[in-house]
Amino acid sequence: MFERISINDQSALRKTCKTLDKGGIIVYPTDTIYGFGCDAFNDDAIQKLNLIKQRQGPMSVLCPNIETGLSWMKLSNVEKENAKNKIEPETTIIVPIIDDIVSKLIIGEAGSLGIRIPNHDFCINLAQNYPNPITTTSVNRSGQAPHTDPDEIAKEFHNEIDLCIDDGVIKGKGSKIYQFKGNKWKVLRS
Repeated sequence: MFERISINDQSALRKTCKTLDKGGIIVYPTDTIYGFGCDAFNDDAIQKLNLIKQRQGPMSVLCPNIETGLSWMKLSNVEKENAKNKIEPETTIIVPIIDDIVSKLIIGEAGSLGIRIPNHDFCINLAQNYPNPITTTSVNRSGQAPHTDPDEIAKEFHNEIDLCIDDGVIKGKGSKIYQFKGNKWKVLRS
């Protein structure tokens, strides 16, 4: 059942974690746009999210802090330093990771994963308080523009999502994306 609550609601974080525990799909604000989230280990939730997005394939996840992100990476120490310099607000980095960080359903080619540390208190608190990584992908159907208004999100997705954390209209754009592939960094989206 769909619920929409204000980001200022004292119970927002607790309700979000409870929804994720039950395999639910959430919508939450980031430092760029709204994101769809689910437990990145829950295959059923990931498949449900893929149906909503109308696509399959890799997905990025929230990371609570740079130290955790670095511990997930399967990179040399030099490349970890480069990654550390790239993972800033409004940025996603796609890097090879060690096994068993997330479900294989959201892993990209060559064992890679998109890692994001949004400069948004709710995201940081959520990533720090939930025991598993949480997916982060734009709130839209594949090929359509991302939604930035919680009213539009509720109108289109209320039958498909469980919880929307309302932080008002977010006038942002998708994150900048760097990918480490073939021993070099590429900008996929600027």
